[in-house]
Amino acid sequence: MKTATRLFELLPLQLEQYNLDVCLADKKEGKWRKYSTLEVIEKSTQLSFGLMSKGIQVGEKVAIISENRTEWNFADIAIQQIGAISVPMYPTISEDDYAFIFEHSESKLVFVSTEEIYQKAKNGAAKANLDLDIYIFDESTVTEHWSTLLTSGSEEQKEEMEKRKAQVNEFDLVTIIYTSGTTGRPKGVMLNHKNIISNATAVSERAEYNNGHDRVLSFLPLCHIFERTAIYFYFQLGLSIHYAESLETISDNLQEIKPHGFNTVPRLIEKIYDKIIAKGFALSGIKKQLFFWAVNLGLKYNPDQAMGFVYDLQLKIARKLIFSKWQAALGGNVRHIIVGASAIQPRLKRVFWAADIKILEGYGLTETSPGISIGMPDPTQAKLDYVGPLLTGVQVKIADDGEILVKGPNVMMGYYKDQEKTDEVIVDGWFHTGDIGELTDENFLRITDRKKEMFKTSGGKYIAPQVMENKLKESVLIEQVMVIGENRKFPAALIVPNLEAVGGWADRHGLNRTDPDLLKNVQIMNKFQAEVDATNQSFGNWEQVKKFEILNDQWGIASGELTPTLKLKRRIIKEKYADLIEKIYAV
Repeated sequence: MKTATRLFELLPLQLEQYNLDVCLADKKEGKWRKYSTLEVIEKSTQLSFGLMSKGIQVGEKVAIISENRTEWNFADIAIQQIGAISVPMYPTISEDDYAFIFEHSESKLVFVSTEEIYQKAKNGAAKANLDLDIYIFDESTVTEHWSTLLTSGSEEQKEEMEKRKAQVNEFDLVTIIYTSGTTGRPKGVMLNHKNIISNATAVSERAEYNNGHDRVLSFLPLCHIFERTAIYFYFQLGLSIHYAESLETISDNLQEIKPHGFNTVPRLIEKIYDKIIAKGFALSGIKKQLFFWAVNLGLKYNPDQAMGFVYDLQLKIARKLIFSKWQAALGGNVRHIIVGASAIQPRLKRVFWAADIKILEGYGLTETSPGISIGMPDPTQAKLDYVGPLLTGVQVKIADDGEILVKGPNVMMGYYKDQEKTDEVIVDGWFHTGDIGELTDENFLRITDRKKEMFKTSGGKYIAPQVMENKLKESVLIEQVMVIGENRKFPAALIVPNLEAVGGWADRHGLNRTDPDLLKNVQIMNKFQAEVDATNQSFGNWEQVKKFEILNDQWGIASGELTPTLKLKRRIIKEKYADLIEKIYAV
């Protein structure tokens, strides 16, 4: 079987091997727009000619600022085919960030999806003193529509494009991805064709898809390397890609598409689980007892261990009576879900595996294209307390201080225009991840914390906040939490409550869920204290959360507490709640 060495070869190979009727699809104004493999290739090629007509040269940068939609892929492939470099950007970042990235990357042209993003991009370009051509995907009168660039190409252009494609090699820069980060200015991660294709191929080896036939739903941002690499391995396997309309419509889109798989982040799995549990609490009598019997059974599940005849029989009953409804809520066809971007609670992996929904946890960074390791769909090799075995071609060693070091074809070329920072993280060929972990003799990797997020209390004891936060979030009452205490006497926590779950608890205990002071109610406070106390039992005395504050706020991307991949912006949160933190430690 032929294999691609450059990203723009993936779809021509798909055409040869699978020739899909639906390669890409998205939903606009209530209707699905579907494009075959051939149509995607044709649109992308026409756009390549248009970019050449605008004077885009080999090695020049073209920015893409858009939510997930088919045009994103047309632009991405078109840029690759002429030897130019794509610079994908989050639609949610600020005008100042746009200005910085436009200037730093030296972008020559920009694709945007909506008029709102167009205005931000225009203002960003003005701040950077750049006069950029901006093309829009939506119908609009404010700037030129992207389709005006589509052209069949002259004979000279066709010859020129073939010449450019022939000159591209697998080690050539193909994209610069500016990491969202939790502090400071973003860094431009340089990835080449080899980085991404090697990773896409390695991940596809773990997949359980029916090549050329299965469907996937995509909703994580394409500007993030996690979903982008996934799109490329979907291309490799001949899977029909359907883009969700928005995060709010995922449930409906799952029912429409009935996908065989999708990628997500832990926070969305947590939300799915919390909604399921909330529905369980709303049941009564024998139905409620059966529901929680099944959940508790699932939380004990270990797919790679013999659980015994009695357990296996009970699980079979639970799957038929309870867990089958979980599968139906995801469309009924899901073979597995790949979860990445941050650590997922092992108990969630257990209960979903028990429900016959395989959660494959992935670990990696933008700098590693992104995969380093990923879980196995084979139950005998699941090991749910670990991320999973290393991907093909990836080497890992653990430094003396516990940091995970990586070497392989997936490791980035470096940071754009920043050799100093590149040299800080790539030493003797090993990329320093900044994560702390353990590696078994069988090459199964476990992540224990972020090196930079670990801190010491004033007593000199190390605290690994992410481990504690994941344990605290096992409570359905806790939506988000951040453990604090650097150079302080003890660890404490800022807790964002799950308002729906708190309201349900209030209903069951005779309290008024609409009371504006509900979170200050003594019974509610005592319940949260009990949840924290239960979590503390899993940690040493020096690690235990001694105090906490329940916040009235909800954390989000737009409000600034979370990155686009839903990680905590710890510095921002500390600054926002500085007075409250001082109050916690005042006594």
